[in-house]
Amino acid sequence: MSEYQVWAPAAAEAVEVEVDGERYPLARLADRPGWWGGEAPAGDYAYRLDGGPPLPDPRSPRQPHGPDGPSRAVDHSAFAWSDTPWRGRPLPGSVVYELHIGTFTPAGTFAAAAERLDHLVELGVDFVELMPVCPFPGRHGWGYDGVSLWAVHEPYGGPEGLKRFVDAAHRKGLGVILDVVHNHLGPSGNYLPAYGPYFTDRHHTPWGAAVNLDAPGSDEVRAYLLGSALAWLRDYRIDGLRLDAVHALADDRALTFLEELSTAVDQLAVATNRPLFLIAESDLNDPRTTAPREAGGLGLAAQWSDDFHHALHTALTGESQGYYADFAADPLDALARTLTRGFFHEGTWSSFRGRTHGRPFPAAHGHRLLGYLQTHDQIGNRATGDRLSATLSPGRLAIGAALVLTSPFTPMLFMGEEWGATTPWQYFTSHTDPALAEAVRQGRRREFTDHGWPPEQIPDPQSPATVLASTLDWSEPTLPGHADLLAWYRRLIHLRRTHPALTNPDLSAVRVDRTPRSLTVHRGPYRILAAFADTTITLDHSQEETLATFGDTHSTDPRTVKLAADSVAVLKLH
Repeated sequence: MSEYQVWAPAAAEAVEVEVDGERYPLARLADRPGWWGGEAPAGDYAYRLDGGPPLPDPRSPRQPHGPDGPSRAVDHSAFAWSDTPWRGRPLPGSVVYELHIGTFTPAGTFAAAAERLDHLVELGVDFVELMPVCPFPGRHGWGYDGVSLWAVHEPYGGPEGLKRFVDAAHRKGLGVILDVVHNHLGPSGNYLPAYGPYFTDRHHTPWGAAVNLDAPGSDEVRAYLLGSALAWLRDYRIDGLRLDAVHALADDRALTFLEELSTAVDQLAVATNRPLFLIAESDLNDPRTTAPREAGGLGLAAQWSDDFHHALHTALTGESQGYYADFAADPLDALARTLTRGFFHEGTWSSFRGRTHGRPFPAAHGHRLLGYLQTHDQIGNRATGDRLSATLSPGRLAIGAALVLTSPFTPMLFMGEEWGATTPWQYFTSHTDPALAEAVRQGRRREFTDHGWPPEQIPDPQSPATVLASTLDWSEPTLPGHADLLAWYRRLIHLRRTHPALTNPDLSAVRVDRTPRSLTVHRGPYRILAAFADTTITLDHSQEETLATFGDTHSTDPRTVKLAADSVAVLKLH
């Protein structure tokens, strides 16, 4: 017999567990309000509340038939790990690589992705960051419509497949970060409201009612989310979690959920004797997100830095629409500001928001910001999912890579950018509910036609062709042009690894000189020279060594460097 327990305060009279078609009554647990429990045979199971339809377990560790089907237990102790020497690695000083399992390879599985890990080892990155892998309806999706927050999407390979991927990554010296979504659940396959107050109308989010972190019943909701997070770190040996849009975690309690989570993760790190960490996606520009709890912060290790991305993107592309407008008046100045101060908005006016925004970031802790040229959001939220490689020269891409990989931040790459992938990264879904599928399709078209895009140019999210177009083409890395850019990324990551001053996170030690069309970044004895037009740069010291160049660069004397447009050089000076 197996023990079954479920938090179901919404049940008025009875809760049954249905195992392989047979029903077994559960009893209220006297010491746990709202909980029901009892014994029944092992097997695929679902819960029935007050005689209602069978529902998957909110804490289901496996959904072998998809989000709507019965649940299945997983014996995590049965997996034979071979990564025993792996003791983890800290995030500071590392390089992160974001990827989506479903489009990283044509097969779209953990097993197929594991076969490409040698590429990442040769590239030199330290962590693989997986986009969300919780179950969602259909085969394809970004993962942000996930449900069953303790389970793994079966088409990717299920729980066993994820463990094998993590095990393989650790054997090759790569850490694994998992993107998790606590601020909402997908619109299809979410049965949590039937069980209890998992959501609240006290707050609202872009996805509707907020996850209940502070209303009646929120202790159990917090325990549900916290337990899920710790399960990834403990049972799957994940090294860190990226928390999606933490600014949408509406929480008015004195002890916030994020503080509670960071405390629990730190305790688990001590118990398992390996570094574990949390990374936030936040648009608040609030350094308290990553400040230690004892200093009044939330205690997260790092957060994504959209300010740096927006400044870099605007400088490279000249785009000024939407949120880029704040950075477009003087893009190189905005870029210099983020490199030396962390946040662009630090209590300053944001025309995009129509108000002041942010507060100053502590100069000593640049490593708490992830810096990037491209991400799934910044590509996929464009109308056609076009990468920078679709419009920028290889030299411009090389400049962007150099400024990311020599920055005081924790660098992050998005899959395929290292060779200038020509495949777009488009928004795709495979909703099984026809009405929902059509609503998503029309909503996407409406959003971008309102901004002037012809509707026929907007990819259909439900079309298999959209997924296929977004899948990496692994013949590209060895092709002319692509191979040169890949070699540049490898060289920059190698320099970062072998020249410790390039990982110095102290923003106050960074100086930036600029002309209208060039940028010189001072990093200790190193100079990163970026030319957006033909230019001559006079150095403050004589050159000792040219560490890396991309494009047409040459020296006329030890203190003068000429660069053609869209060229970049990394120098070490006396």
